[in-house]
Amino acid sequence: MNITYTEEKNFTQEQVVNLFKSVGWQSADYPTRLYKALNNSSTVVTSWCGEELVGLVRVLDDSEMVAFIHYLLVNPKYQGNGIANHLMSIVKEKYKDYLYLEVMPDQKKNVPFYIKQGFNVMEDGTAMNIVNENNKY
Repeated sequence: MNITYTEEKNFTQEQVVNLFKSVGWQSADYPTRLYKALNNSSTVVTSWCGEELVGLVRVLDDSEMVAFIHYLLVNPKYQGNGIANHLMSIVKEKYKDYLYLEVMPDQKKNVPFYIKQGFNVMEDGTAMNIVNENNKY
């Protein structure tokens, strides 16, 4: 399997939606907003099998001190091939001079993956958010 990686934002809205649908993420329900958000993100590293978008990682940063990994996903057909590990290695290298590289996994089942990547669970930290139901579209 020949997987290639790029930081170029050369994906289409349809490719992005298909990838997000493949993992069942709700973001796919907002294709225009998702596509715009990815294009306006600090960093998006994508993985490709030919012309198929098979994975991506999205990072938001302040250009100096902190970078937040917001999305990391791989199409289930391609999971188990080291794609997520490679995406993370690219991000960790790019942000190695930042004071903090942070991630807030949406699901506890993903915590072991991030621990293997060198992240630590913040003992006193907790995830928090506000969902603006009126702004979904």
